[in-house]
This record gives sequence, structure tokens and C-alpha cells, in this order.
Amino acid sequence: MSCYGPLAAWYDRLTGDVPYGAFADHYEAEFARDGGEFRLLLDVCCGTGTLTAELARRGYELIGADASEDMLMQAREKAAGLDPAPLFLCQSAAELDLYGTVDGAFCSLDGINYLEPEELPEFFRRLRLFIRPGGLFLFDLRTPDFLRSLDGGVFVDEDDDLLCLWRADFDEVENCLVYGMDLFTRQGELWQREGEEHVEYAHEPEALRALLKAAGFALCPAVSLPEAGEGRLFFTAKRL
Repeated sequence: MSCYGPLAAWYDRLTGDVPYGAFADHYEAEFARDGGEFRLLLDVCCGTGTLTAELARRGYELIGADASEDMLMQAREKAAGLDPAPLFLCQSAAELDLYGTVDGAFCSLDGINYLEPEELPEFFRRLRLFIRPGGLFLFDLRTPDFLRSLDGGVFVDEDDDLLCLWRADFDEVENCLVYGMDLFTRQGELWQREGEEHVEYAHEPEALRALLKAAGFALCPAVSLPEAGEGRLFFTAKRL
């Protein structure tokens, strides 16, 4: 099954409770605390671009990168009319390749959890290459304990013309949460069924800190953390 294919058109409806404004406030608080100039930002795993557009409206220049063309189609529509318009690139995090440097980067809402452990060193190496010296990388992480707590769970979201059913199983061998998702959408008198499979890896915070340090980042204490649900940690890393 694909990941963020059929779901892309419905993603925003299914995540209406995400406090995007609080995430943007948190990023701005970190920029202000650092005191450096933050004009050009990179949104890694930008998805449908809600945070990309939010920060663009706040006066920043944005680049959004995501591996799903379907999600980027939604992001481009959302950003239509913004000036300057964000630049969207169809790139996976581990294959990030920008035209120059940015002042800061962020990766939100489990984006890091979607990266395989083997991809993390290269991702952090590329980030250091494209973030200016002294720039910041901000990200959040679902904790291993939280992902394990979802094992065996079945979850449902529905309204009049949409039913989303997903089932979670934690794979102890691969150290990841695998969840299959079925989307049922009303097509006149009939319902269309489509499926996706998502995998989120249970990265240990200490392992991430070690990888960031090895790549040339220093961890900073975060401030003004948003209320973003249980089992989520926030990190601020400074490019040395």
C-alpha cells in the first residue's frame, strides 16, 4: 500500500484538532530566544503545508519538502495567493537537496518518526549542509512508549461522507508501529474503499541526541512548548 496517497485529499479534515498555530508560536519563540535572523525557513515533511502557509503569512519565506506528490498538491493549493509564495519540492528527508542555505528548519507532527533509523545520519548530515552556521533545526518526536501504547488499537473517524478506520500493531523486531488504514468515501449512493499503510519508528531520544551531535548540532533547551497531546517531545538543535 502507498503512504499519503489517497489520504492526502482528506488529511486536513481528519486532523482538524491539530494546534498548528501553537506550533508556529513555539517556533517563533525559539527564533526570538536565539536572537539570530530567521527569514528563510525549511519545512521538512511539510505534508499539506498548513504550517508552511501559517509561517508564510507571518512574514517568513518558506521552502516545503515532502516525499508525497499528493500531499504537495494540497499544499500548493493552500498556499495559492501568498506573497512570496512558498517553494515546494518533492523530496524525501534523506534525499534533501536545496539550492542554497536556509536560516532554520523544522519537522513537525511525527515527521522524524517516519524516517528509518538507517536514514537519520544522512538526513542530519544534509540538514547541516543546508542550514546556515548558527541556524536552528526544530522538531518533535513521538516517544517509543507512546507508540507501543497504541499496539492492538483500532481507531475510527467518520462523518456523513467519510469513514477512516485504522489498526495499529507494534513490531518489536523492527521497533516500529505499523498501521493499516482504510478510507471509505461516499461516491453518490456507493462507497469507495482505498487503503494505505504507515510505519512510524520508535526512535530513542538519547540516540537522536547522539546523532545530532555527531552531525554537528548542539541541543538547546526548548521554551514555550505547545500543548500538542501526550507522548510528544520537542527538540531545538543549533547548527555549529
